[in-house]
Amino acid sequence: MTTDQPAADEPAPKKAAEPSGVDLARVALRAAKEQARARGDAAQQKKQARRGGLRSGARADGRDPMALGAAINRLLTERGWETPAAVGGVMGRWPQIVGEDLANHCVPEKYDEDERVLIVRCDSTAWATNLRLLAPQLVARLNEDLGHGTVRFLKVNGPGGPPRRYGPLRAPGSTGPGDTYG
Repeated sequence: MTTDQPAADEPAPKKAAEPSGVDLARVALRAAKEQARARGDAAQQKKQARRGGLRSGARADGRDPMALGAAINRLLTERGWETPAAVGGVMGRWPQIVGEDLANHCVPEKYDEDERVLIVRCDSTAWATNLRLLAPQLVARLNEDLGHGTVRFLKVNGPGGPPRRYGPLRAPGSTGPGDTYG
């Protein structure tokens, strides 16, 4: 006997976050394109059946090979990977976006797609403070490249502390001098 509901001793499955806004529009557009393509394929098959079957000719059809770039773009669109791919491109072009001087001291680490937060690590607290002051302009510039609302917040982390050295002159839990590693 099978049921769709989990047993009392089994944990309930986690529900995926519901898409909203731009994501819903992308999904609807993708579905409409697939339906239009299917209608076009059906009409093409009817024409071929009237002409006496499938023929190879000078015109392109669905069996023709596809260029690599077109195949990759199609895969990105079908899987809904446009935003992560675009953010990955921004991480590769980081020096052109923020400038060489800032890029030498601050590196993007991770993009949280659910929260739309870009996490950046700096090599000193001075550069972290500088980047925090520039964060609104940087978020606006990133959204120009990626599309409105792709990055909502820039989280700036300072450097990690040095390895903890234990001894008689160390306070428990300290990571080192606060002016360099805080």
